[in-house]
Amino acid sequence: MKNDSARILLIEDERALREALADALSAEGFSVEQAATGGVGLTAFRANPPDLVLLDLMLPEMSGIEICRAIRSNSKVPIIMVTAKASETDRIVGLDLGADDYVTKPFSARELSARIRAVLRRGAATPPPSGQHLVKVGEAEIDLEGQRILRSGSVVHVKPKAFQLLAFLIQNAGRVYSREQLLDRVWGYDYAGETRTVDVHMHALRQAIEAIPAQPTALQTVRNIGYVLRRSA
Repeated sequence: MKNDSARILLIEDERALREALADALSAEGFSVEQAATGGVGLTAFRANPPDLVLLDLMLPEMSGIEICRAIRSNSKVPIIMVTAKASETDRIVGLDLGADDYVTKPFSARELSARIRAVLRRGAATPPPSGQHLVKVGEAEIDLEGQRILRSGSVVHVKPKAFQLLAFLIQNAGRVYSREQLLDRVWGYDYAGETRTVDVHMHALRQAIEAIPAQPTALQTVRNIGYVLRRSA
């Protein structure tokens, strides 16, 4: 996706920062719509969904977490959290709710533009070949196009980021990835804290697809390295 075709909804209550970011991103060729409160931002999103949302965590009326949850209830539009809060817990909460990246203030407009381009590129990645969207993994069928896990005819719900992790491993079956590599490939940001969030998502996926989660046959741990998805012949 070219920059000049990408529409960005910027939800930020700090006026000076919001306007500075809008000017910088416009100079990069993006089309930017601004919203100063959570409520206004969500209304704008629903009226005319953008290509990407830049979402402050601390907002009047509705928090960024609430907005992220509302958007993810029925949309896969990329979301980048923009916030002054830098704790690992805050990052994990935002990403677990389905945010695609997390940028901590202060940051440069150049860094933000690079992250936006990276997220848009991932969103525009080539879809699975025709006929390959329904994949058998463990005890479940994975609908890659519909982003669903089906088991015994019923949908098994996992968090959006967990499904993205599973889809990545399916598309790279047989290849071993470290936790750091999975954070980079799936979460798409420079993670400086613990890697336990990958383990948490992997645990949830095993519960969803393995016959015996404690003895996984599909989502396997490779000791001292990371994880691999092995598909039966």
